[in-house]
Amino acid sequence: MNDDRPVLLEKRGTCLHLTLNRPRALNALSHTMVRLLDEALSRAEQDESIASVLLSGAGDRGLCAGGDIRALHDDARASGRASLEFWRDEYRLNARIARFPKPYVALMDGIVMGGGVGVSAHSGIRVVTERSRVAMPETAIGFVPDVGGTRLLATAPGELGTHLALTGRSVGAADAVLCGLADHHIPARLLPALTEALGEPAGQDPSVAGIVQRFATEPPAGEIAAQRDWIDGCYAADSVEEILRRLRESGVPAAEAAADEFLTKSPLALKVTLAAVRRAARLDSLEAVLDQEFRVSSRAFEHPDFVEGVRARIIDKDNAPQWKPGSLAEVDDQEVARFFAPLGPGEQELGLAPGPTRTPVDGGQAG
Repeated sequence: MNDDRPVLLEKRGTCLHLTLNRPRALNALSHTMVRLLDEALSRAEQDESIASVLLSGAGDRGLCAGGDIRALHDDARASGRASLEFWRDEYRLNARIARFPKPYVALMDGIVMGGGVGVSAHSGIRVVTERSRVAMPETAIGFVPDVGGTRLLATAPGELGTHLALTGRSVGAADAVLCGLADHHIPARLLPALTEALGEPAGQDPSVAGIVQRFATEPPAGEIAAQRDWIDGCYAADSVEEILRRLRESGVPAAEAAADEFLTKSPLALKVTLAAVRRAARLDSLEAVLDQEFRVSSRAFEHPDFVEGVRARIIDKDNAPQWKPGSLAEVDDQEVARFFAPLGPGEQELGLAPGPTRTPVDGGQAG
């Protein structure tokens, strides 16, 4: 008999195994799932019989494809506010995972996108496989990377994170490790054995990290390490327009392909995303970044590009979104800055960082 609970909890030895259990929806996160995960981690933190936590996804397609986009879309169309409460709890969960005091192992097998990155890439031990595809693809739906993703991308080597943030491209195991989104590669066929080993009583190597390391192998060759020259050169620019110009003039086919991708994204989302990544690099904690992302998400949720992007990419699948504004030139600096301004009367800040979130001052079109 199938278990239809959205999050499965199983204690194996001293390991608490959490399974995201919506395989038909690629384990997309609902508000209920976020609350269940948070409650489970809160209890595990206090339970002395639990020494570690393991997170995986049901099925063989992926850990988690992100938040429940259709639910967010419907809420936005109805001018609702439920999505803001979902993000409030989700971002708090992301912070809890990052500060969790016991070993937290995330199996980032298959598709890991958006909210899936949030529940895995902030953990202490992050495992990818040859099937992993990791991405923050928000600009394609008129949204901006969140769940702490702007901090992860801002700390990637060189400008790799800027490249991934703006294009929304997915990366495989080797590139995920290179970008600091994962730690170890383990072949997918060995995940059941790893899960069993983590649940066994401590043997010769009692450390969770040591157990994971025993299964780790070199990942298949990645792609972006060899592209660092043009990525770092082009994406170091201070505006989306200048990045686009450099990509076009680089003479590198891969760079020109990236430029073509820009033209399919929301112009406003591109500019806000660049500003968000740059600002995240100057904030001093994940909590401060999540506070900033909550402001940005709140404003993006109100903007018509989000509803239009989800319609075009997810619902109607015509891949012909009508963005507003329709070009980079029409997006002014004041509109970008509005996304980072303190929330207005009747709106509650996330408030994870002590004191008010500092908003770095940018010049030019990056902020």
